[in-house]
Amino acid sequence: MSDLPDPTTDGDVGRALLHETASDRELPFDPATVPIADGELLERLSPAVRRWWVDEFAPYVGENGGFFTPPQRGAIPHIAAGRNCLVASPTGSGKTLASFTAILDDLFVREREGGLETGVHCLYVSPLKSLANDIERNLAAPLSGIAAELADAGHGTDVRQAIRHGDTTDAEKRSMLADPPHVLNTTPETLAILLNAPRFREHLRTVRYVVVDEIHSLAAGKRGTHLAVSLERLTELTDGSPTRIGCSATVEPLDEVAEFLVGRERVAGAVGDEDGLEPRPYEVVDTRFVREYDLELRTPAADLVHTPRATVTDRFYDALDELIGAHDNTLVFTNSRSGAERVLRDLRERYGYDESNSGCHHGSLSEERRTRVEEGLKGGTLDVVTTSTSLELGIDMPHLDLVVQVGSPKSVAALLQRVGRAGHSPGETVEGRVFALDRDELVECATMLARAADGFVDSVSVPERAFDVAAQHVYGMAIARIRPDREVREVLRRAYPYRGFDDADYGTLMRYLTADYEGLEERHVYAKVWRDGNDPPDGEHHHEGFPVGETLVGKRGRLARVIYLTNVGTIPDSFTCDVFTRNDEWVGTLDEAYLDTVDPGDVFVLGGDRFAFRYRRGSKVYVDRTSERATVPSWYAERLPLSADLGREVLAFQEQLLDRLADGGPPAVRAWLRELPLDGNAVRAITRMFDEQVAYAGRESVATPSRIVVEEELDRTAYKRRYYVHTGRGRRFNDGLSRLVAAECAARATANVAVAVADNGFSLSVPLNRKVDVAGTLRGLDPATVRADLRDALRDTDLLKRYFRIDAARSLLILKRYKGYEKSAAEQQVSAEMLLSFAAGLDGFAVMEETYRELLEDRLDVDRIRDVLAAIAAAEVAVAEHTVDSPTPLAFGLATLVDSDVVLADDESAALREFHARVHEAIDDGSA
Repeated sequence: MSDLPDPTTDGDVGRALLHETASDRELPFDPATVPIADGELLERLSPAVRRWWVDEFAPYVGENGGFFTPPQRGAIPHIAAGRNCLVASPTGSGKTLASFTAILDDLFVREREGGLETGVHCLYVSPLKSLANDIERNLAAPLSGIAAELADAGHGTDVRQAIRHGDTTDAEKRSMLADPPHVLNTTPETLAILLNAPRFREHLRTVRYVVVDEIHSLAAGKRGTHLAVSLERLTELTDGSPTRIGCSATVEPLDEVAEFLVGRERVAGAVGDEDGLEPRPYEVVDTRFVREYDLELRTPAADLVHTPRATVTDRFYDALDELIGAHDNTLVFTNSRSGAERVLRDLRERYGYDESNSGCHHGSLSEERRTRVEEGLKGGTLDVVTTSTSLELGIDMPHLDLVVQVGSPKSVAALLQRVGRAGHSPGETVEGRVFALDRDELVECATMLARAADGFVDSVSVPERAFDVAAQHVYGMAIARIRPDREVREVLRRAYPYRGFDDADYGTLMRYLTADYEGLEERHVYAKVWRDGNDPPDGEHHHEGFPVGETLVGKRGRLARVIYLTNVGTIPDSFTCDVFTRNDEWVGTLDEAYLDTVDPGDVFVLGGDRFAFRYRRGSKVYVDRTSERATVPSWYAERLPLSADLGREVLAFQEQLLDRLADGGPPAVRAWLRELPLDGNAVRAITRMFDEQVAYAGRESVATPSRIVVEEELDRTAYKRRYYVHTGRGRRFNDGLSRLVAAECAARATANVAVAVADNGFSLSVPLNRKVDVAGTLRGLDPATVRADLRDALRDTDLLKRYFRIDAARSLLILKRYKGYEKSAAEQQVSAEMLLSFAAGLDGFAVMEETYRELLEDRLDVDRIRDVLAAIAAAEVAVAEHTVDSPTPLAFGLATLVDSDVVLADDESAALREFHARVHEAIDDGSA
């Protein structure tokens, strides 16, 4: 392909090409009006691709301001020149063709010039099978259109694509093996399998391009970690390093995600890390904010405490129905699957929607039902669809013109990803409406919309140095062939998540894989690889082709390949637990993830009744009925946690609001809030809440970036002393910090400490006759020992047991599938708990270490906790404390743990009204 055009050109060549293209057809625009950059870009495309592009996109030249959208103008030249590229641009802005145009052009040109070598030339990797299916449909048009242009010019073409994932039939697999596609659409798990498939992996040697779609959703979890190593193994297999293209609508930080995409390489003469590795070169095309957004926060009432529940419900659904009626297709996101079902049910009962014009979509529904809804969205035949998270990514919805979010999506990135599903036509404004149904989320949603307008996106946090994923890949590499140990280590370290994987880490990993622990075989845990020095030719362990003394790695066991191919991947299995009272009355089921934060004595609601958790035995949970307040909300396991970045922005927003309240009172706050995309009810509700908070407990009762607040309530009715700790730093942070504080307080008070965790803080409660110094405990926690302290706090918890099972399965310590038998998640849990005490006693056992690493770093935000505790110790963050007779307005949510996915239940509404009345009474009589 030709080099990039000279940027000093005047574009006359490109415009002349347009006139030439138009010589036998009529164009709906004047070629002289096409931007110079578009002329240059068209010039570099081969004639057939150029003619197809002009035919396809001529009708949109006026709307787009040219033939190409901003991400296409930025990405196509880079990809054509073989540069790695991260494309960050909104949904509907043309990312697919930005990624594939140069690739297809290259394939067609090389086919004509000398024919394409048999094999896969481009890999498209997506997190969802539905995305792979959608891309296949989206690529069908350019492939067939360009083929028609070639046919008109007297040329044939055989460039083709195919899909390979878990639903691919055996017949389709055999066909691909005999006649591989040039473009293969797949998933991270299938790619890992193909890299170890002896015959198909040979077809991957020809790969020149890799496109990773929705890279932000992969990078943030272990699926992305797995993919990063797979890409390094693929690079090792190919003749050269394939060009890598990553796509995302919402991603930050750009450079870190780009480095995650491209990995690292050894460059002669370059200064890299201690192993001489440095990031591969890359380009970033940042057009995330090229689309216009029309966003607004709405709330059904200015007073969400005293307005009757029925009134709030009626107003919400009337507003939602009105929005649906004013648009062609509406997508409604809630924060739980039950919420999505409830909203659809109420819409149908109230306004006559039925299966012909409405639907619900989430992961628990059958594939048949999900497919029906997806087809309705693609065809524009459904007026409204409700969903939780399953439609954030995936299929194109060309007719969708409104997205409604009920409650906070917990991050700006999630908000933009969701509302970005609307308005797919070029130049169309993205319309989104957010409904806040409880007071706590008003500030969160207001901050979110304000920061989205400023171009803010939450950061992606990439898991690092994961032993379980490393174990899978080292096993896979050893199965593929005997190889030098140093090569295995380097392949790992070339992947971004393992750039810090040092000699000690590698030693820990290999000690596990070689089963170098006494007692493992007695528990039917066997070595997966061998690792030996290459003996002289007459030695027992001599291998031809390697230097004598070279440390080599190879597989152990005749069934190694079958074990690997049937157990590879990172997505954990899960199961539900039956819930019984202690007199054996069955009361329902709970997802096992819900039990992660439930300790003995915690109260939750199931089927409208309250139960106190006592203990779990395998897949059975035992409880007692109770009338006490719930301490774990029903949505806890299902709803996404507040992002740490958005939490920080909320704290800054609250500080700005306090300043305006101090300077000009409520009128100044209302004037400031009216500058944001908030309706009048939201403006009045936020102003009133903070005015009451300050009047009742003072400015120091509000958490800010430099202040954590501890609020003590003496609940004499329940004979409880409750502490509400306002941090504002997100649920992961609060979950970890609350465990540290609770453990210390329990030791000092010699009493059980009940803990409840939410996004904006956590609460502790002890008997009224026990007093604990929560603020003093916070000030006294040692940042230097926080990792060890939190590790101690996790010992023997159900959370640790579940994560050990998950990581044991990923590490192939426990085999989910073996010799035709498949263990259920519950059976895996039993196997894991039989091994746990033994594993905990081993020195540096990789699976145990990974379980703690994942919990501390990925689940409980230990590094941020350490940083905040260090800031407290340095007097950079203050811990303010005060005592109240009733919770302050900002503690209402912590006190009731309400579910904002739907309107509040009657007893929660009554509790809020009682709290509010006490606050007003204190303000009115001057005791506040």
